[in-house]
Amino acid sequence: MPDVALAGPAGGPVVGRFAPSPSGPLHFGSMVAALGSCLSARAAGGRWLLRIEDVDAPRTVPGAADGILRTLEQFGFEWDGPVVWQSRRTDAYRAAFEQLRAAGQVFACACTRKEIADSALARDGTRRYPGTCRGGLPPGRSARAWRLRVEPGVVSFDDAVQGRIEEDVAADVGDFVLLRADGLFAYQLAVVVDDAEAGVTEVVRGADLLDSTARQILLQRLLGHVPPAYAHLPVASNAAGEKLSKQTLARAVEGGDPARVLVDALDFLGQQPPPGLAEAGLAAVWGWARQHWSMARVPQQRSVPAPRYG
Repeated sequence: MPDVALAGPAGGPVVGRFAPSPSGPLHFGSMVAALGSCLSARAAGGRWLLRIEDVDAPRTVPGAADGILRTLEQFGFEWDGPVVWQSRRTDAYRAAFEQLRAAGQVFACACTRKEIADSALARDGTRRYPGTCRGGLPPGRSARAWRLRVEPGVVSFDDAVQGRIEEDVAADVGDFVLLRADGLFAYQLAVVVDDAEAGVTEVVRGADLLDSTARQILLQRLLGHVPPAYAHLPVASNAAGEKLSKQTLARAVEGGDPARVLVDALDFLGQQPPPGLAEAGLAAVWGWARQHWSMARVPQQRSVPAPRYG
């Protein structure tokens, strides 16, 4: 496979980003995503931004964001510009939502989770919305959430790692939530608004988010934004084949040897770092990584075992 260099939609300057959720400390899978996104942008002479995705307030763990920033600094990451916090950007999400509502592209929904619990499963494991309120709220019911009115049609894109991806969002997911019953804007809307405003041209992230991409491209088009290029890196899994996460008790990388963890992440991403690189120190690891980064060497898989970090 030839090397793949992501570029801006019009061949302009590259802008990448890393956008962790502060639901816990960074683990090895998080570090893989951070390193891959950073190296892809830096190898192209581009900018690399940092965003804390704390739009989902109930999942935010106090102190986790500060810990993430501290760990990234400890590991030698340097980002451009100030850190962006989703929790401070509600007005931007509201403006995008109102744009869609004015165009008749959203509708009120009275359904509870229990009422759609028997619906078919979507690709990402959520329930496909059956369209109950698409034609209007049932008598005596009031709006709990607001959904995007999704029309039939295939959304396709070429992922730099995973290849050609196609999805009919209407058939596979249905009308998805943009404004939740608890009054919070959904991740799908927030990430699209944030990436567009920041001028992000490439999104390099874990393959666990691959099934969200078609929905985000659909929103980008409806809001008049040019979709960025995408590269979905394999997620790290434990000995049981489960994605490393807070739920699977993945251990934090904070407090470990930064040079060793980064070399392990480079190896995980197929970059073939030379023996003894970790012993050369953190600066040497970064220098080698920036010079030798190749997206073409990243394994074309959705998941790769990393049991030592489970």
